[in-house]
Amino acid sequence: MEDVSASVEGLVAGLAEVGYIASRRIAAALYMALHLQKPILVEGSAGVGKTELAVCAAALLGLPLIRLQCYEGLDESKALYEWKYGKQLLYTQVLKDHMGRGLADAPDMESAMAALHGGGDLFFSEPFLEARPLLAALRAPGGAVLLIDEIDKSDEAFEAFLLETLSAYQVSIPEIGVIKATVPPVVFLTSNNVRDLGDALKRRCLHLHIPLPDQALEERIVAARVPGIEAALRAQLVAFVQALRGMDLRKLPSISETVDWARALILLHARALEPSVVRETLNVLLKFEADIAAVEPRIGELIAGRP
Repeated sequence: MEDVSASVEGLVAGLAEVGYIASRRIAAALYMALHLQKPILVEGSAGVGKTELAVCAAALLGLPLIRLQCYEGLDESKALYEWKYGKQLLYTQVLKDHMGRGLADAPDMESAMAALHGGGDLFFSEPFLEARPLLAALRAPGGAVLLIDEIDKSDEAFEAFLLETLSAYQVSIPEIGVIKATVPPVVFLTSNNVRDLGDALKRRCLHLHIPLPDQALEERIVAARVPGIEAALRAQLVAFVQALRGMDLRKLPSISETVDWARALILLHARALEPSVVRETLNVLLKFEADIAAVEPRIGELIAGRP
């Protein structure tokens, strides 16, 4: 079987087969990430396909997708590992009598403390370790795709914590030591630019910005994601969305909203854009009432291609 990752063209074709229409720039970034073993920092406005790129890359490469959703206050106990406290407590109860007998036989306090120390270490060993997404990705025996989604929503402290993982594909656990990936994961970090990321993190990553697509590319995306749509309606709705993006709106419609709108139009059995059906479904494209109010009086001219 041909290795789709052997060339940029192979990745373009392979991603298309799993439903992701990639430009050569996107495919080239993925190609370099795979062969240089570098993480990709994918930036762009919400809904342009950043997360979907990681999902489709995992499907294309036949690797499990491990996702870490970032948020303010995220720490290593949720991202890397934590101890199985319930299991530790259960074992403590089971071993209570055994430890009591052992301590009773200790000749002095120093010996008793040594016995307690040795027993305590057992509770912070591999059998009691609960792997979270980062550790699970490093330990995946055949590799994995690690998606660190919306890294810009995490704190700067967590961003700094990631640096070891992103540079050496390893983590340090104080009670166990350094755990290094046998097969480095393919790492995607996504950002909506909620805050500026640090230079140290950016240095460790390839940078990829996914812009809003032009009409031709967006038509291809809609055709891939909504295969039942007729070509004429597809061209009309994409032209309408492209015209909306030229307006001064609070939130411009993204690719994901174009796809959702296409599905809504199919659901309503629309064969062409009519003012009535556009008015009924405008809330699929626009997320603020002020934007809807600004667009509604111009629906006719936007359909006619006069933005």
